[in-house]
Amino acid sequence: MSQVLRKASDDEGLLVNRMQLPFELDAGIAARAAIGLIVLATDHTIEHEWRRMLSLEGVAFYESRIHNSSQVTPETLKEMEAGLSTAAGLIRPGERLDVMAYGCTSGAMVIGEEKVFAHLREARPGIPCTTPITAALAAFKALAISRVALLTPYIDSINRMMRRYIEERGVAVPVMGSFNHENDLEVARISEASIKEAVRRLVAADRVDAVFVSCTSLRVAAIAEELEREVGVPVTSSNHAMAWHCLRLAGYKEPVPGFGSLFKI
Repeated sequence: MSQVLRKASDDEGLLVNRMQLPFELDAGIAARAAIGLIVLATDHTIEHEWRRMLSLEGVAFYESRIHNSSQVTPETLKEMEAGLSTAAGLIRPGERLDVMAYGCTSGAMVIGEEKVFAHLREARPGIPCTTPITAALAAFKALAISRVALLTPYIDSINRMMRRYIEERGVAVPVMGSFNHENDLEVARISEASIKEAVRRLVAADRVDAVFVSCTSLRVAAIAEELEREVGVPVTSSNHAMAWHCLRLAGYKEPVPGFGSLFKI
């Protein structure tokens, strides 16, 4: 019941009425899925794309940032391992999270997926975890993909490592291409037109079941469905696959229109 407090003096000595009002609590904005996301300090893109893909009633994501170098090499990627647990612990401490994601495709590969998960669970014991490469592999399985075209922005040492990493997990990479650029700040500005043209060229070069665009800095979410219609195979990316995987790990199973084949399963 409301309570009215009459003749309470304010700081200037005036007489005012103040009301103590009733309220109720609901489940909040994350009633259906609460997603934790660790974003690279240099990343321009993932939050922008996730706001588009995860604009769903009852779904929310919460992020922290982790220090990283803008120069992407195996050595600089490995350096992030030391900060993973701390970054995870900054996200909604003491409150519910349904899944935790680390937003670096090449970093997860260099550090190792299981090591990444172990560090995340130091802050969040028992929580389902994912990374872009984890999500991509889950997407390949869900879509029954056995041959994938790989597009990256990385330098050759990381490209060769990624191709081997995917093939060792049972998916052939008969064709791959790279923008071969190690500056993550500039990779975020590679145009959607450049990505479209690269995908077209890769699909034309060999028979593939899907295209995977690796790197959370590359912008694909807004063009994935359009590209699928054009090239005739599913198109996914680091941010695209990980958003889908987080929804499914959190228990959100409904199709999400507008983002291509993956979001329909």
